[in-house]
Amino acid sequence: MEHGKKYTEVAKQVDGKKTYKLDEAIALLKKTSYVKFDPTIELHFRLGIDPRHADQQVRSTAVLPHGTGKQVRILVFTQGEGEILARQAGADFVGSDDLIKQIEGGWTDFDIAVATPEQMGKVGKLGKILGRRGLMPNPKSGTICQPSELPRVIQETRRGKVEFRNEPKAGLIHVGVGKLSFSEQQIRENVLNLIEGIVRNKPSGAKGIYIRSITLTSTMGPGIHLEVNPTLAEVGNTN
Repeated sequence: MEHGKKYTEVAKQVDGKKTYKLDEAIALLKKTSYVKFDPTIELHFRLGIDPRHADQQVRSTAVLPHGTGKQVRILVFTQGEGEILARQAGADFVGSDDLIKQIEGGWTDFDIAVATPEQMGKVGKLGKILGRRGLMPNPKSGTICQPSELPRVIQETRRGKVEFRNEPKAGLIHVGVGKLSFSEQQIRENVLNLIEGIVRNKPSGAKGIYIRSITLTSTMGPGIHLEVNPTLAEVGNTN
């Protein structure tokens, strides 16, 4: 892959063979951005898992203390008491058959879909549409819940709850953890919260080294490899 002159110039500041301490990497991340918009910061993990086995799947959520920097549009499939609670909690779209019909017609202008359990019989038929976009409600991501839990789920999502899961054919995870305009301390806290969540959800079948590499990057920017063990030590965990 060929990169432009601006990328090539800033990439010279990053040693691709070196691993960096977290604070050093965050400072470098800010120095090596050259785009005119506010880029998304991402963490990329290479895990020591074999995703072909059911007991080596990684999928859960983490709440980023400073949010993602993005406006999240939340849709809730529910009726009755759940509809009242979801609207009071500030969900953007709330309904049942009406929303299902809209989605079947091709509408997907939302970022997160939540459902109460009794709705899943209906929502299941949207699998091909929602599944391809990673929008299908799932208990592992906390997006299937009882009506009484809707306010909490909606509030957590607004605050910055993100889902992480390994790629189906590889032990790789990619998650956005904020915007480059965040302060270095805000980026640091978001990064450590996400790493803590991934460590906490180490699958039972994973053997040996669990987190093999962590790379910090921003949209269109160079990847910066973190020192794994020192970074894990900062969240109270070791490899």
